[in-house]
Amino acid sequence: MASFVHRIEVHYKKDPRLKIRKDRIRSLGFLIDELQLTDVYTIATGSRDFTRDELLEIGARLSNPVVQEFVVDEATTAFFDYAIEVGFLPGVTDNVGTTARQTIEDYLRVKFSLGDAVYSSQLYFVRGHLPPETITRLGDNLANPLVNRVIIKTRQEYGDRGMDRVVPRVQLHEMRNVGLVDLEIPDEDLVRLGKEGIVDPETGVRRGPLALDLAQLHAIRKYFNELERWPTDVEIESLAQTWSEHCKHTIFASAMDDDVPKGLYKTFIQAATNEIRKEKGDRDICVTVFTDNSGAIVFDDEFLVTDKVETHNSPSALDPFGGALTGIVGVNRDTIGFGLGAKPCLNVYGFCVGDPAADIKLFRGKNRKNPVLSPRQILDGVVRGVGVGGNCSGIPTPQGFCYFDNRYAGKPLVFAGTVGVMPKEANGVKLYEKKAEPGDLVVMVGGRVGKDGIHGATFSSEALDPASPVTAVQIGDPITQKKFSDVLVKEARDLGLYRSITDNGAGGLSCSVAEMAKESNGCRVDLDKVPLKYPGMAPWEIWISESQERMTLAVPPEKIGEFMDLMKRREVEATVIGEFTGTGRCIVECQGIVAMDIELAFLHDGLPKKVLRTMPVKVNNPEPALPCPARLDDIVSAMLGRKNICSTEFVTIQYDHTVQGGHVLGPVQGKGRVQAPATLTKVVPGSKKGVGLSQALFPSYTEIDPYGMAAACIDTAIRGLVALGISPDEIALLDNFCWCSSDEPERLWQLKEAAKGCYDYAKSFGTPFISGKDSMFNDFSGYDAENNRVKISVPPTLLISSIGIHVDVLKAVSIDAKIAGDLVYVIGETGEELGGSEYFAHLGYTGNMVPKLDAAAAKARYLRLYDAIFHEQVASAFPVSHGGLGVALAKVAIAGRLGMDITVPSAMRPDYFLFSESLGRFVVTVAPDHKREFERIMGADALLLGKVGGNRLQITGRTLLAELEISKLEAAYKAPFGGF
Repeated sequence: MASFVHRIEVHYKKDPRLKIRKDRIRSLGFLIDELQLTDVYTIATGSRDFTRDELLEIGARLSNPVVQEFVVDEATTAFFDYAIEVGFLPGVTDNVGTTARQTIEDYLRVKFSLGDAVYSSQLYFVRGHLPPETITRLGDNLANPLVNRVIIKTRQEYGDRGMDRVVPRVQLHEMRNVGLVDLEIPDEDLVRLGKEGIVDPETGVRRGPLALDLAQLHAIRKYFNELERWPTDVEIESLAQTWSEHCKHTIFASAMDDDVPKGLYKTFIQAATNEIRKEKGDRDICVTVFTDNSGAIVFDDEFLVTDKVETHNSPSALDPFGGALTGIVGVNRDTIGFGLGAKPCLNVYGFCVGDPAADIKLFRGKNRKNPVLSPRQILDGVVRGVGVGGNCSGIPTPQGFCYFDNRYAGKPLVFAGTVGVMPKEANGVKLYEKKAEPGDLVVMVGGRVGKDGIHGATFSSEALDPASPVTAVQIGDPITQKKFSDVLVKEARDLGLYRSITDNGAGGLSCSVAEMAKESNGCRVDLDKVPLKYPGMAPWEIWISESQERMTLAVPPEKIGEFMDLMKRREVEATVIGEFTGTGRCIVECQGIVAMDIELAFLHDGLPKKVLRTMPVKVNNPEPALPCPARLDDIVSAMLGRKNICSTEFVTIQYDHTVQGGHVLGPVQGKGRVQAPATLTKVVPGSKKGVGLSQALFPSYTEIDPYGMAAACIDTAIRGLVALGISPDEIALLDNFCWCSSDEPERLWQLKEAAKGCYDYAKSFGTPFISGKDSMFNDFSGYDAENNRVKISVPPTLLISSIGIHVDVLKAVSIDAKIAGDLVYVIGETGEELGGSEYFAHLGYTGNMVPKLDAAAAKARYLRLYDAIFHEQVASAFPVSHGGLGVALAKVAIAGRLGMDITVPSAMRPDYFLFSESLGRFVVTVAPDHKREFERIMGADALLLGKVGGNRLQITGRTLLAELEISKLEAAYKAPFGGF
């Protein structure tokens, strides 16, 4: 227990945060009059107290004397009606508190003892005549009960003493011994064991999901019966992590029906890449695919770039901020763990959430217990989490998207990706290759191990339900990660101080060490040497915890002294916890006994094989029977205001996309600041080359035609880069499948069709997959406000991300119309293909005809457009996507703040022509002087629609269809999230 507790409260003289925070609180329906905000630091120490003078010095270091004031062990004076303090629960990562502790240690030249800490919290002073129940709800909105504590006091209760001094210290019993698990139990008990976990012998409470099915548990029982012993709890937990859907991707790996005996991954994703690489031969751009933490392609003769996109769906449903933050810093570590370490240089994001304006009330427990966070809270949290992760790490975040559908209300999808850059070689060593050798030391670098992140991998392999474990929630620490990232990829790597490296992600040490052990063919770990955040953790918890900001390295014994000295000088904690061996076994010791001894062959390949069966799904949705309106002015404005089309700049401006100095074409472009579908960044100083990034998803197509949905995703992701001026031959893809109810034959059929689409269209375009990830069982199971049992499944969602190398960024093309008098073309053909479109959704329909694509013709078209851009014949290019041609024309005009005079063909119904989402198309503007050459290059693919000029978008068919001022279109485009 802390013997000495002090509280320092820091407040602004004039707080720049207040208007935004007050407006946000009022937008949630809390009509407060005024708001004040104070940052609180609670210092808790055991053996050493600080003097009054030292505390005043600490307060001065934790505040800015020009704009802030502070008090020590006193109540902040304020004019308010209620005080609401929000801090972290015990064991939750407190990055601000950690930084404050390090500041104190550095300034006073002291060292906090184990157990001493600084805890941060925020104190809101609220003025307004609000009833107590409203204040309670406000406190709930300012916090997340899974990670935060909330204390509310009235003005009278606050008095002269202020708020209480709270020390959220973790207090555990002494470390428990390794336990044995009896698997000689009936099948129904085995099923419960797999679903709910091992029974804790001390408490009688089950520990949380193992996500092991009956066949898997039978295989484990058979293995240990042959060894003539019971498994330990460490062994069972380790197998559960390693065999989890999250880690082993069992659905993609399993045979499916009679025609896919090798599974979806090998048959469609891996096969497409292998065949493309073989066909390209010397023109192959791939370096490493599917075998490392990220995929990699050639950047130039000297450098390569890596890419990886992860999902962090389940944790983000429980704690959006922590889930998204952990997602982005986790995928940063996938980059650091590629080869011998790549430098993270770009972040990307994607959020699929419910409509933030919708009042959706869901509960994980009966009688309105354990409420699900609202879509607005989830959106706010995930946006902030990715921002903190990228901004604090100094990594630009230029690329991303938001997609809204209320079927994501129970479980959001949160995508986080990172691009890395590294030299191919250093000192004669190929940096993209790694291999631990027998005798190398197992070294854990970075943060310490805690109870946060236990059962994260198994939790993410199941549907979200009332028993979802709170310990699965983690909060990342980007500052700690930045420190070890820099020392590894900027120093230790090129000094040759280690032979292999990987991330402590899903499954923690249990997966990272065991994965690396495959390189050397064995490992031995001593859990007693693993540094912990606090004493009292059980052996199985230490082994599987996914506590963040950790890497595992293989360091040769002769290099360990130099390595550890470097880590110490850079203030990065590093600990030798074992060694890699050649025994073919994973051996874990603790408290002088063997806690785990399993053959690597069984640990990694003992998973029983299964055959999945599918059932085709046929749909026949009603089609709109409405005639085309005579005028489309209101429809054009309404389409621009749809949440899947409108500006999401409120997200973009929270992310630094120019840090590291490589910005070329950013996330919003033009005078009108329109969201760009692709971005371009220089990642190697001095090079004229750049990295283009784009993304695409069409969840509304999946229920109609999952094969066509995959085609749309691949085509749109490729087109985003072509519009920048990148050749299709320089593009690679990443796939992220996020499916629901993945044990249902109908959903598996949709998954199979989507995977087939990925194979066919990747092959046709010659764009290999270099990395991917799948996330199954994205379902919510719980209760509505009336206590009815409900299951909400996300729309089966495929995200395709594209990465490409631009050969000369000076020739890149942005999306905005440039000069009055330029010609406006549509490139590609338009058909009546509106099934799943935003226009049909606007009308209240789904439809049946999703867009089709002739990929061979499309690729030839894209190569011609690339040629036209490379030879500087194009002023702007915009890939037509959600909302169709009408939306694309409006966005190009808004971006340039220039009008257009457009004439559409009369052969098709005008609204269908304008809002069909046919694939393979671009809106392009061209200077009149380049008309002849541009049309020569593009041929019949280019259809001249009109020209740029004026301040209105005028669209004419047989009659005038729409005439709208660009300023009003811009207002409609930016209105939905203008108050966020």
